[in-house]
Amino acid sequence: MSEPSATPIAILGTGAYAPSRVLTNDDLARTGLNTSDEWIRTRTGISSRHIAAPHEAASDLATAAARAALADAALTPADIDLIIVATLTPDMPMPATATLVQQKLGARPGIPAFDLNAACTGFLYALDTAWAMVASGRHRHALVIGAEKLSTVLDWQDRNTCVLFGDGAGAAIIGHTRNTAAAPPAILGVRLYCAPNPSLLHIPVGGSARPHTPDTYAQRQHYIKMNGREVFKIAVRAMENSAREILEQHHLATTQIDLVIPHQANRRIIEAIAKNLEYPLDRIYINLDRHGNTSAASIPIALDEARRSHRIHPGDITLLLAFGAGLTYGSALVRW
Repeated sequence: MSEPSATPIAILGTGAYAPSRVLTNDDLARTGLNTSDEWIRTRTGISSRHIAAPHEAASDLATAAARAALADAALTPADIDLIIVATLTPDMPMPATATLVQQKLGARPGIPAFDLNAACTGFLYALDTAWAMVASGRHRHALVIGAEKLSTVLDWQDRNTCVLFGDGAGAAIIGHTRNTAAAPPAILGVRLYCAPNPSLLHIPVGGSARPHTPDTYAQRQHYIKMNGREVFKIAVRAMENSAREILEQHHLATTQIDLVIPHQANRRIIEAIAKNLEYPLDRIYINLDRHGNTSAASIPIALDEARRSHRIHPGDITLLLAFGAGLTYGSALVRW
């Protein structure tokens, strides 16, 4: 768990990218999948999702989001001296997708660039890592990206999973703030957790434990598998607990939080968290109706949208909440 440095470190800019192709619930129903717009919307809150083109890799989505974040922070690729990409759908097993982003951005050679996989909690894990590395004094500006091309790991014959996910990327620039206000922009805190239970949400094959074989392909074991009922229950409890713990740590009440940005997995999960925390739903940012679950890209896409739609104002405190496979979960407090 990271602690704040003496000089405030803040999110200096954000950016996002969504592929141009939009796949609606009606489109899915027309493929012959046993589903409908009403079935999906009432159970998940999702109406559509973005799907990357065949020529678009996770690194392409990440690079587009990174360019937008750099422009927002009024920085150039030459200003970046650390790149972290949170993803579970890298371009390839090696090298890291972050190295490809470094090349495509034209960032300086010689800077560290690496991937991080904490599934849907990946952006918070990457944010905390970047915060600590900038606080160490060894880096000035870190580029943190959540990027996913989940359409490549979905079983389009399984309505319990394929209707939930989409593709996209979101990015943030982390660095020391120049704001001299009494309460300047800052990352106030991050709390990260893992309650290991890998079988509830996983891709069974493709790693060193179970490499791909013709049989595993025939059994469709190279796609996302999920026990939705159990994941739902644990996700609500985990995100609620992480919210309570970080608020208690920083002596904040829910009334002092201006906006909550949760991982965008299921509207019912978000509504349950709002009810349990007694937090008004209209102060929770929700975009899963248009994006679905984009895993590590979920929070940074929502964060960028919230900023650009003026849901976040200078001085606001935002609470970020995430839960993902592993089972990882966490929370973060950011002042703007």
